[in-house]
Amino acid sequence: MPHPADDTPRALPDLKSAVRQHIAERRDDLVALSRRIHGHPETAFTEHRAAAWCADALRAAGFAVESPAYGLDTAFAASTGAGPLTVAFVCEYDALPGLGHACGHNLIAAAGVGAALGLAPYADELGLRVRVIGAPAEERGAGKALLLDAGAFDGVDAAMMVHPCPFEMADFRSFALGTLSVTYTGRSAHPSLNPHEGRNAADALTVAQVALGLLRQHLPPQWRVHGITTEAGTTPNAVPARATAEYELRALAAEDLTELRSRVEDCFRAGALATGCEVALERPEPDYLDFRGDPALTALWTANARTLGRPEPVERPPFACTDMGNVSHVVPSIHPVLDISGGACAPHEPEFAAAALSPAAERALVEGATALAWTAVDLAREAGRAPAATAGEAR
Repeated sequence: MPHPADDTPRALPDLKSAVRQHIAERRDDLVALSRRIHGHPETAFTEHRAAAWCADALRAAGFAVESPAYGLDTAFAASTGAGPLTVAFVCEYDALPGLGHACGHNLIAAAGVGAALGLAPYADELGLRVRVIGAPAEERGAGKALLLDAGAFDGVDAAMMVHPCPFEMADFRSFALGTLSVTYTGRSAHPSLNPHEGRNAADALTVAQVALGLLRQHLPPQWRVHGITTEAGTTPNAVPARATAEYELRALAAEDLTELRSRVEDCFRAGALATGCEVALERPEPDYLDFRGDPALTALWTANARTLGRPEPVERPPFACTDMGNVSHVVPSIHPVLDISGGACAPHEPEFAAAALSPAAERALVEGATALAWTAVDLAREAGRAPAATAGEAR
């Protein structure tokens, strides 16, 4: 529906109705995009097909598309409109190793594309520049932190995305997350002939794990330390000369990660000291910062979700981590979660991958896209009513 010829601003309900209808007309295409991504799961930094499918859908609708983008092979950036206010919809599309789309990123990608498609015909009328940022490697790799460093969010006034969940939540909060790769190097020996000449790397890891177990007694209850052993020898009749582990550290705020990391690393150093091994401690990816939602954007989203008949949102303490947290420290952001399983299963469970194809998931996709687009409409109208000195001001 074109802008009226007399340039009279369209009533907000009429504009929202037009946006909703535009998304509804593309429902089948959006569901097909979600199902295609779901059926071809790709893990961090390998999401070539998912990124291309999203970019192609936007290019076909007239968006200017850059793909790949910002130095990442599986990132893309798309834009339309030339208004002074820039709203970015963020698409995630990486899968979990061995679990496929058990976090529902197929829905996130399709909802972001859908919101942008719904707004595109009205971007100039609203004074908007609509951007879509395809962000790889949310599960591991902190893709959005890399995109931030590369300038992907420069000039963005608001960043938005939705995420499937077993409940509805508007004011999402997350832990900050740090990762740690541990490698012990010892000395191999025969466990019967000359064990005294060996330096047991697996024992070093055992000592460290005991130290971590004792440390947990003295950590604040909201701090988390958990990990897995990835190597600890190859045969029982040789002293292990190498042991490796991958650990995650979580805290309520990014500022707490520094202290937590120091204390955890000391436990691993203790294992090396006790066994005469060497230890290498590496940070394999940027830290994931805690998500800090923008209150004004959250209020707009909440009202729009209620208008669409979404379930009443619940309030919960932090329960997950996301690199969207990094974005929220720089750009006003929202990351609402939408119920697709009614509590029957949760992300990172095999059953959630099936739930991400359910009728409830498809409803969440379309309604999530609509509520995101409506929130952008509200934001644009509010910016248009603001004094010239503050219109479009985002930070």
